[in-house]
Amino acid sequence: MLFRKLQPEDFTECRKFFLDTRTNRYWKSVITDPEELAREWFAKQLWRYEHNRGGTNLLIHRESKKLIGWSGLLLQQVDGQEELEVAYSLFPEFWGQRLATEAARTCIDFAFENKLSSSLISIIHIHNQESMRVAVKNGMKLSATTVYADNPVNIFRINIMDTRPEADESIR
Repeated sequence: MLFRKLQPEDFTECRKFFLDTRTNRYWKSVITDPEELAREWFAKQLWRYEHNRGGTNLLIHRESKKLIGWSGLLLQQVDGQEELEVAYSLFPEFWGQRLATEAARTCIDFAFENKLSSSLISIIHIHNQESMRVAVKNGMKLSATTVYADNPVNIFRINIMDTRPEADESIR
């Protein structure tokens, strides 16, 4: 798969994700209209780029050039702590093909190789077993259970020392 930065003209394709009820079956938002939720999410991703808060990359199927979903490294506030999150979401037709695992692994490797953080998290709804399996396959371990954006979530974490014992301990 290919990673590329989100562009304003990508809204129409990204919007389809929010119109599919399977994609948000766990996550509850104050915004209930899928159209409005799509606009809000899209604007927030562009804002992240502009304000150096991480970013969502579109995942493009190498052969078909079709949008698979997105993944990225996002700065998040969790229980008063700033954390770097490995985020991933796929369109339902691509579930179960190990693409989320591959995308998340790419983000983990990028973050650690570029010394962006010594620890990464994934914020996963407590009922989203599929996303938890992706985290575990990538070496993440359950670190905490909390509430994030009014949703009960598990925080999965991986430390650079778990993946690269020779890593420099001076990383933030």
